[in-house]
Amino acid sequence: MSARAATIAFAGGARLQLRELGRTPDSFLAWFTTPLTTAALVAVLLQAGRADLAPFAVLAPVLMGLWVEALFVGGEVVSAERRAGRMDALLAAPGSFAAQHLGRIATVSACSLAVVPLAWVPGSLMLGAPVPIAHPALLVATLLLTAFAMCGTATLMSCVFVLARSARAVQNALSYPFFVLGGVLVPVSLLPGWVEVPASLFFLSWSGDLLRDALTAPVVDQVGWRLAALAGLSLTCWAVALLALARTLRTARRTGRVGHA
Repeated sequence: MSARAATIAFAGGARLQLRELGRTPDSFLAWFTTPLTTAALVAVLLQAGRADLAPFAVLAPVLMGLWVEALFVGGEVVSAERRAGRMDALLAAPGSFAAQHLGRIATVSACSLAVVPLAWVPGSLMLGAPVPIAHPALLVATLLLTAFAMCGTATLMSCVFVLARSARAVQNALSYPFFVLGGVLVPVSLLPGWVEVPASLFFLSWSGDLLRDALTAPVVDQVGWRLAALAGLSLTCWAVALLALARTLRTARRTGRVGHA
């Protein structure tokens, strides 16, 4: 398939997902919960007299919101088409299903970045001053790489959920344990030593550390290496996701159905 055809399919998928989001308000659940979660976490730290840690409490809802959107919205793209009975038509269409699917996932990931101001604004209001950003360029670069990795995660999860007999149970199992493993609120360095090895293989732990340093660290150590590690883990996630998607599509076309019996 030509690059032009793939681009058209990608853009078509993005437009389709925007329409789907407009018809399903529950897709924006993270948008509504992020300010509330931010307020709760910041309030706890202020009450404890640790206003210096409040900026970190603003980051936690951001990472949680990005993960939830990828897992519960992006991860259900294929499952939703399957339930609606549109998968056969999409697979039989002349356009690239993979490109169209990636356009939908990318739209979800882009929309999920709205959780950043939704956490930053209430956090700033509660602190009485804007949440400090010591290194804006590092903050933006880390957020973009994180969104890229989330997009790959959503693609991988969309394949897993098609094959899983209980997708909701899988989603719930991948929420809070991964928040701990990713050091979303508590840095991995403060957790038991045995957690550091699996956490180092999870991109969210690198994102959390970089974002915390971007807010308050006077000097960020080894920033190039750490960004490269985050980018490498993101690309690895994407490679696994694309392989899983290709296998899922091959299985669907060979058997004439998608999902479990």
